Order: sequence, then structure tokens, then C-alpha cells
Amino acid sequence: METMDNKILIVDDEEDVRDMLHLALSSMGYDVLDAEDGTKALQIFRDARPRIVLTDIKMPRMDGIELLKELKREDPDTEVIMITGHGDMDLAIKSIKHEATDFVPKPINLEVLKIALRRAQDKALTRQQIREYTENLEELVREKTELQNHLSSLGLMISSISHSIKGLLTGLDGGMYKLDAGVTRNDRERIEEGLEVVKITVERIRKMILNIIYYAKERDLQWNQVDLLSFADEVSKVMESKMQSHNIEFVKDFDPNLGKCELDDEHLHSALVNILENAVDACTKDQSKKGHRIVFNAKQDKNDVIFEIHDNGIGMDSTTLDKLFTPFFSSKGDKGTGLGLFISNKVVEQHGGQINVKSAPAQGSQFSLRIPKIPPESPKDKTTDEE
Repeated sequence: METMDNKILIVDDEEDVRDMLHLALSSMGYDVLDAEDGTKALQIFRDARPRIVLTDIKMPRMDGIELLKELKREDPDTEVIMITGHGDMDLAIKSIKHEATDFVPKPINLEVLKIALRRAQDKALTRQQIREYTENLEELVREKTELQNHLSSLGLMISSISHSIKGLLTGLDGGMYKLDAGVTRNDRERIEEGLEVVKITVERIRKMILNIIYYAKERDLQWNQVDLLSFADEVSKVMESKMQSHNIEFVKDFDPNLGKCELDDEHLHSALVNILENAVDACTKDQSKKGHRIVFNAKQDKNDVIFEIHDNGIGMDSTTLDKLFTPFFSSKGDKGTGLGLFISNKVVEQHGGQINVKSAPAQGSQFSLRIPKIPPESPKDKTTDEE
């Protein structure tokens, strides 16, 4: 808890009164400031911010009531004690209505003044304690809300991925059964089939775990100077074999003058692969066309690098589009966690970019990712500072 400020400001147009109060208050341990009128008092107050002001009511140019109003307007927590002369009782009562802490009559009795000062200190201390308690309470409420949200998300995540995990285990069991049968019968074809199922399932498990880890704790980006043409080529190489295995034509159209850009290549690589894998799923689910095609573009304009992924698969209706980047939403049944596109969108947003999607049922989908050539300063600075 903060210690109370011991500065006090005396305001009185009578020098003798100021001198007497200065001496008395200094002996009580106060750091005393003084002013001969309200205008000078406001200047001192704005510079020194004393917690207590002791002011005469009747002064030339700006009287004590006007000074009180101005002090309360600038800092409502200031404790103001009014000094009243004979016949000033009406003004003293008026000052209380304007939130003066107390008043002491002239001639000033030091014992009475001490009582008034003690009240002012107690009031200031109580106000400070209430403020600190309120701040602590707000922090506790915020932490509790975050915990509740985290627990709710955790429960939702567990519920969402439980079917996926069951499906993966079933796939793993099937692959292991084929492997075992192939080894037992020395059937090379069955061994290769089982091994392929195991490889695919393990890759799906790996992807699921990485998505869950990313969702559980958002990672700071690791900024690197990246050759964009090489980067786009690396992303496409990851997907080429999968396209071939599903007989999907894969068209790459990269601007040869892309140059370099500062970005987190690992996270953005994963984001693009997520979207390309969704494009493959959209094509494999579509039985209405004889041939399927996915186009992967990498180009640029004045301010952004643009990656576009266009497929001619099943497309999406408006309901799916609205929920596309919502965590745990999946149109893949037990084959998806509902985290892939959510995380892709988060990665692009961390880069200061955005994803735009166009799609319609049976018409395919187009994802357009825009990444600023100049990275956003705040996330970059944060990463640099933490390193």
C-alpha cells in the first residue's frame, strides 16, 4: 500500500497567519507549501499535488470557495480544510456542500487544527484503501473470468476432439492390424498398405497435437527475413504428393519478383498448409465433377504480399462461411478438431494481415491471405523485447 503524501498547502492572504501555520505544521512533520492567493495556490497545486489544502475562505481575487471548487474539479480526492473568520458560518456551511473536508475558525486553535487534519488524513487513507481494494477486486474478477473462459474452452476442446481421437485410434488400430497380418503372412502389399495407414494417422495425430498446443498458448512470432518465392515453393512441395494421391491437378502461379519479406515463416507455412489441406478435403468430397483443380498463387501489390488458394471442390454455404474461423467448428465430422482454420486466421492476424474467403455450394472456394510487407510494430517489438 502507498504511504500517504505529507505535503500540505497553506493558502491565506495574511502573511502572519501563513508564517504561524508554516511553523506549526512543519513541527508536526508536514512538508509545507504556501500561497498568498487562490491563483498562486492553483499553480503550486498543479506542480506539487499536495493531498491536503488548508485555505482561508475570504481572500481577494479568488476566494476560498472558488478555490475549493477548482481544486475538486482538478482532483476530487484532494482534502480541503477551510479557515473561517467570525461571521463566516454561512460560507463554512456552503463550503461543506462543495465537499470541503472540514473547517477551523480563526483565531486558529492548534488542537482543533490537529483534529481537522487527522480527519482529513483518515478520509484520504480510507479513500486510498477503497481504491486499492476496488482495483484488487477488479483484477480478481478479471482473473476469474479468464479462468472460467479457459475452463469453458478446455471443456469445449475436449468435447470437440474426443470423436477425432477415437477416429484416429481406430485408424491406427486398422493400420497396425494390416501391418501385423502382412508380417505374419509375409505379404508385402499388405505391409505397405498398413504402413501407409499408420503414416497418415501419425501425421494427423501430429497435426492435432500441434494445433492443440498452439490453441492452449498463443505463441509470439519469430520474425525472419524470408525469400518469398522459396517460401511459396516449400509450402507447395509439402502438398504435392497429397494432390497426386487424390488425382488433383495442382497449379502453382508465383510472381518471380516477390523478393523478401519479414515474417514468421514456420507459423505462416502451417497456416497455408492448413488451408491447402482443406482445399484437398473439399475436392475429395466432391462427387459432382470428373476432375479437380487447386490453384496456389503468390503475388504482391504496393503494400501486401498476397497468397491465394482456389479450389473447385464442394464449396461452402453461408452458415459454414460465417463459422469458418470459429474454434472447434468443423465440417469434417470426427476427422477434424475445428482448430486448423481458426489457428490459420490467428497467425495471419498476428502478422497484421487478414483472410478473405469467397465460396458457394458446388462452386469451390477461394482463400485470399494478405500479409503486410512491413510487419506490425507492436507484436514485433514484443517478440524482440522478450528475446
